[in-house]
Amino acid sequence: MLIRYKQDEHGKTVPVANIYTQKEHKINYALLDKDAVWAIKKLQQSGAEAYLVGGAVRDLMLGQVPKDFDIATSASPRQIQRLFWNARIIGKRFKLVHLVFKDKVHEVSTFRSGEEAMEGNNNVFGSIDQDAKRRDFSINSFYYDPSTNQLLDFNNAMDDFRKKRISSIIALDESFTEDPVRMIRAVKYSIITGFTLRLNVRMAIRKYSNELSRTSTSRLTEEVNKILASGHSREIFNELQKYKLLVFMLPCFSIYSKFPQVQDSLRDLDARVMLAKENKGPAVMLADMIKALVDPLIVFADDQMTSEERFKETFRQIKVLISPMTPSNYEVELASERLLSARGFKTPRNCVRNQRPSNKPPQRRGPSRPKRSEGTGEVSAASRKRRSRGRSQKRPVEQEQKVGSSAEAHDL
Repeated sequence: MLIRYKQDEHGKTVPVANIYTQKEHKINYALLDKDAVWAIKKLQQSGAEAYLVGGAVRDLMLGQVPKDFDIATSASPRQIQRLFWNARIIGKRFKLVHLVFKDKVHEVSTFRSGEEAMEGNNNVFGSIDQDAKRRDFSINSFYYDPSTNQLLDFNNAMDDFRKKRISSIIALDESFTEDPVRMIRAVKYSIITGFTLRLNVRMAIRKYSNELSRTSTSRLTEEVNKILASGHSREIFNELQKYKLLVFMLPCFSIYSKFPQVQDSLRDLDARVMLAKENKGPAVMLADMIKALVDPLIVFADDQMTSEERFKETFRQIKVLISPMTPSNYEVELASERLLSARGFKTPRNCVRNQRPSNKPPQRRGPSRPKRSEGTGEVSAASRKRRSRGRSQKRPVEQEQKVGSSAEAHDL
């Protein structure tokens, strides 16, 4: 183990972090996303610090392939945007950058100081050791540098990791009132990792569970989606019910969550999700997850309904059961169609509207095409001359270079 030092305000050298080598942290480099590594190295080459952070490092240390690869850097959002062709700045309270690829998005954040600006936002950037003190839980506070294969620990988190426990870095009275969603995440992390919550964390969740009532529906929807896609939804929902958190997330569903039929449906969903994660089964769509969540609870009082009436009634019941969760109408319609088809009912034609196209990475504008003359639609003689001259010139043969990712190929 190595130690990182810095000078304090009095000029005294003080230790700030423990540095672990590959033999100690045992992260398998082969599990890393190539585009995330490319982004980190590109930031470092520009003179900035950049690390893989959060749940990605936690999962890698557990020997699992992370779903998301988040990056933290000393570069500002504008500097990141100027550096990457596929960067988009999002957020108001604290600006983040999304690196948009064909089939994924990597989130890049600038180190935070933890202080608030005069306007009340959090866009006050700081150093890596200040940023480390703003992380929610100890097991999510590691910083991994794929260039050196070193792991930085500013919070003695390795001690918690080895003892398989979850501690809060921020004072709990402040942490759960500042962001009540952290209570959901604490429960989720304990189930997914098999680690235990420390006593003070468990007591704080029971004390501040009511704070979850002021959380926006969009954030609750995001957390429910993550739970359904975790492969541990049944255990997580049961634990959330135990801490009286589920009633604020899915109030109607929470009444029926312990029904045997619901438990069986969630158990089957978790098995299918885990098979998909291991590439042993088909991908599980959000509509399938919603269907598994509500299927045992959908009932029809009238057997004489038309197919249109039954579809509308199914759609209505699903919206009630998952309220205040706000998935797209497309997902709810698709869940309704699949639920009815599984029960042997006919569904109306075109009952599922087309899904909106997903976001695509920003494209560079290519050279404009030569204008055609009005009326004739013919290209001018000067344009044809320039085009033929370009064809006649031989292009130099470029030496082939090996690329490790699609983004690297774009740069080359």
